[in-house]
Amino acid sequence: MKKIALFALLAAHSVSASGLERVRRQGELRWAGDLQGGEPYVFRDPRDPSRLIGFEKELADALASRLGVRAAFVQNDWSNLVPSLERGDFDVILNGLEDTPAVRQRILVSRPYFAFSEQLVVRRGFPFRSLSQLVGHRVGTLASSLAHAILRARPGIEIVLYGGQEEPYRDLQLGRTDAVLLDSLIALRYGLTKPDLELADSDAARGTYVIGLRKGDEDLRDAVDSALRQLEARGELAAIFSRWHLPDQPPMVPGAPVVDPPAATFDLAQVGLFFRGAWMTLVVSFLAMALAVPLGLALALSRIYGGPLSRFGAHAYIEIFRGTPVLLQLYLLYYGLAPLVHLSALAAAIVGLGLNYGAYEAEVQRAALQSVPSGQSEAAAALGLSRAQSLRLVLLPQALRTALPAMTNDLISLLKDSSLVSVITVVELTKQMTITAVDVRSWALPGLFCAGLYFAMSYPLARLAARLEARLGSSEEATPAGALEEAAA
Repeated sequence: MKKIALFALLAAHSVSASGLERVRRQGELRWAGDLQGGEPYVFRDPRDPSRLIGFEKELADALASRLGVRAAFVQNDWSNLVPSLERGDFDVILNGLEDTPAVRQRILVSRPYFAFSEQLVVRRGFPFRSLSQLVGHRVGTLASSLAHAILRARPGIEIVLYGGQEEPYRDLQLGRTDAVLLDSLIALRYGLTKPDLELADSDAARGTYVIGLRKGDEDLRDAVDSALRQLEARGELAAIFSRWHLPDQPPMVPGAPVVDPPAATFDLAQVGLFFRGAWMTLVVSFLAMALAVPLGLALALSRIYGGPLSRFGAHAYIEIFRGTPVLLQLYLLYYGLAPLVHLSALAAAIVGLGLNYGAYEAEVQRAALQSVPSGQSEAAAALGLSRAQSLRLVLLPQALRTALPAMTNDLISLLKDSSLVSVITVVELTKQMTITAVDVRSWALPGLFCAGLYFAMSYPLARLAARLEARLGSSEEATPAGALEEAAA
């Protein structure tokens, strides 16, 4: 009982302790960012990958030093920084967090530590120079960013969303998009370094980076603000910016364009977007499976009936595609091979998943073919059937009956794996759910609705497969004999 009381007392103290007390008691300021954001925010030192560097890493160290603790980095996906902070996974967000009314509704924010302008980058010589001229055109940006909110306020612009900062400008070079709208810091580092890109609008809007803290941690927020003022007054903040060659910060003057995006709600418009995402999931999944099944059959036949070279090639293909992540294969197909094979995002998604699942279907088809009794082949040969006729009339119909349950399970798996194609800018169901969850600042309702749609798509497939399996199974004995009689006739 004494131990229980002690634990309860400690828990109560932890809950009632202020944010600043908590940080000092744990001896570290846990700050979160996303290493995918790369240079110059926070990233791994190329000379020593075990060491983190970046201007926000230096800022975190300086802030922690003034709080009398050390800084501890916590890796977290950028789009999920706010809900992870609310969960208590870390103490502060310090990773290009943009100051917007939607963010302030959820968490506390510090005084700004960096100001930026939203910049529009286009291919050199492109005639359109402003967002108002880009109606009907494809514009790339980062998901859940201030630039994303700006573009959504412009009806008619087709928004292409990315998870990294290099990819938008790469697609712009390749002609997959017509412009990119992102922070001036990102545009300078990742876009304007490319000779075939140029700045179209240097000041589409203004924004600032702030540090995010949980509500209830007002004293920690005040301590962080005080530390930022000291860094500014002593020139240490400017020195950090200078060391990292950051662009000049635009002055926040009255009348400058500032975006104030309205708060989003999970309404019928969002539901419509979910159904659009579900339709894209079905299109990608069924077309990829339509590619995977014949590819898998060809590979299976090559492994069973092909010559030495054919068997080796099929075996190598299957092992390579099954032994490497499908996410990596999508990256290589869409970005790595772009100079040689110029596929659209949708085509790359279908081809990438189809090639990957073709390797799995090959093993399903091979096992099904080898499960057919050898007597069937012998009987077909005795009737004078060629190998092709034997396969078409006798072996494949029986193998299909055996392979059908596994193929259906693979299709259901493909429905879920299609969520991976969001990395190459295809907005399918799961990607739409993450965008909506960030917009409405809630994961529960969008997540449950997304799960319901996936179940609604996969359950009928499972039931259909069961009925087909039962119907085909009822004629299991009659089919081979009938096939042989038909062939003999």
